[in-house]
Amino acid sequence: MTVTVKFVARQFFKLILLLAAVSVITFILISNTPIDPTQAYIGADMLRVSPEQRAAISEYWGLNDPPVERFLAWGNALVQGDFGTSMIHREPVLDVIADRFKSSLVLMLAAWVLSGLIGFAAGVLAAMKQGTWIDRIIKWYCYGLSSTPTFWAGLLLLILFTVWIPVFPVGLGVPAGVEAAEVTWLDRVRHMILPALTLSIVGISNIALHTREKLVEVLDSEYVLFAKARGEAGFILFRRHGLRNILLPAVTLQFASFSELFGGAVLVEQVFSYPGLGQATVEASTRGDVPLLMGIVLFSTLFVFTGNLLSELVYRWIDPRIREGQSL
Repeated sequence: MTVTVKFVARQFFKLILLLAAVSVITFILISNTPIDPTQAYIGADMLRVSPEQRAAISEYWGLNDPPVERFLAWGNALVQGDFGTSMIHREPVLDVIADRFKSSLVLMLAAWVLSGLIGFAAGVLAAMKQGTWIDRIIKWYCYGLSSTPTFWAGLLLLILFTVWIPVFPVGLGVPAGVEAAEVTWLDRVRHMILPALTLSIVGISNIALHTREKLVEVLDSEYVLFAKARGEAGFILFRRHGLRNILLPAVTLQFASFSELFGGAVLVEQVFSYPGLGQATVEASTRGDVPLLMGIVLFSTLFVFTGNLLSELVYRWIDPRIREGQSL
């Protein structure tokens, strides 16, 4: 069995164990929340629903069954490929996740690419200009953003670019009152710019600071000093001696940010009323939609795990020396 096959088999086994553990923990937490699923399902019509109707709703959704029995029934259906039906949307959970994830995926990918490219470039520039005013400005910017909550940054951008300078829409994913067939891709992009900027500017600081520190360490090494003595400087020096040494740490941080990206998307989508998976997560948790919430948790776990797996594969592509049981 080759090293690659062993690696893939081990990662698949880890994924199964992770999904099982996340499912159990999530269901336990949901079962012990003070939210009454039946009351949340009925909502504002609570006073107009008779006790008999309330009991029928609870019986229909299986809310009267013991938690262990409900979890085993859900797990049995999941093994057969059935994620259940959303109590809020009255649609299959997979359909709801697929519909919402389309919007979230474009948003997160745009923010992920922007934060990675800008953060890496800012870190390189700060290191190459170490001790100058450029370096200080980049560090101040990163230190400020690293302690800035995502929702607060979103509110600031919302006030700045929709109230003071009305350039972008206030929120939503498409213009209000426009039929779906008439919505253009340009309309969707305009509504996505502010949420994507919010996610990206907060994620820049981490990769920029780490890239700067790593490159400063490389530039202070003996072989770089020898290269400078030979006349190498500027971009040529960075390309020959710095890029490969800082690329792996940058890739590590970039793919590790998948989990932070998904968590930030939940807050950003609430601030901008963006109809993505993050907003569906909040709706499911506050209204006791157990099937939808369990499906989203499993999907987000798979999403983050895939990001970490991709980072491992990129490592091997960038540096063939990396093998199982071997580290740099």
